[in-house]
Amino acid sequence: MPRTTFRSRTQDCRSTRSKHKKQPPESHPMTDKPRIGFIGAGLMGHGMAKNLVEAGYPLSVLAHRNREPIDDLVSRGASEADGVAAIASTAKIVFLCLPGSPEVEEVVGQILSAKGPVATIVDTSTANPVSTRSLAERCHASGISLVDAPLSRTPKEAWDGNLDVMVGASEAVFEKVKPLLDVIGGKVVRVGETGAGHTMKLLNNFLSLGYAAIYSEALAIGAKGGVSAEVFHSVIGGGRMDCGFYQTFMNYVVGGDPNAHKFTLRNAHKDMRYLVSLANESGIASNVSSVVKNTLATAEATGHGSGYLPTLADIVAELNGVGRGKA
Repeated sequence: MPRTTFRSRTQDCRSTRSKHKKQPPESHPMTDKPRIGFIGAGLMGHGMAKNLVEAGYPLSVLAHRNREPIDDLVSRGASEADGVAAIASTAKIVFLCLPGSPEVEEVVGQILSAKGPVATIVDTSTANPVSTRSLAERCHASGISLVDAPLSRTPKEAWDGNLDVMVGASEAVFEKVKPLLDVIGGKVVRVGETGAGHTMKLLNNFLSLGYAAIYSEALAIGAKGGVSAEVFHSVIGGGRMDCGFYQTFMNYVVGGDPNAHKFTLRNAHKDMRYLVSLANESGIASNVSSVVKNTLATAEATGHGSGYLPTLADIVAELNGVGRGKA
């Protein structure tokens, strides 16, 4: 997921977020809290699930072939479930943190089929709002509230419980789930009704991925004209166009940190496909978003989909004959 911050930006694009680490939540008896099912304990989900367990929520986590996060969560007090139906048979609330809409649609279908006690599904995935609204109608017919609560920031903030959370839900449902979201998030904002959360997330990612495409092309033009990435950074860094996303991007480009921004080009391309689809459905001319989407499509089509987002600078440079030798 791109490390853009979810907040209003000043003209100089500079972060004003507090540097203070979030304090751990108060402990509460587990009997006071509803059982939670968690599906998708990956890079982001692991930290989120960890914080829910440590806040005293009884939690069942879906088994996965990647044993490290599952074993860690079990060691902290979570139980392991061998399938979606097993989670849906006991959980009152189910969190989803999945790759995209196809996976969300499949899992929600299984939850509905299980006919268990689930009353609320909180989807923290980056998904297509068109799909989200359709799923919400299906859930409503079964007496379940679907909340879209996608995330911004990185696995580090997920671990620290300091994510930015954009929530689509009615005011009444939002008030019910906010205590849970406060456990995983440092900033939790209701942005509208169901579907608005995923819409805001796509807009958020459009901005960051657009910057990634612009930085990459600017660096390639500069390299062709004799301006190195280091010189580029010495001018832009600390100036009006500097921001948190620029810093993590350039921490790979000039700092050489391969893990500076752990969000794959494949996922970035997926998010831009969703954004362009939403623009097209809305009747909005997708002039800029289509260009960004096509830039990422090219990166994935040339075999770089598993690379992290800042490697786009290498790919664009290489395609223009000024390869940096890192892609």
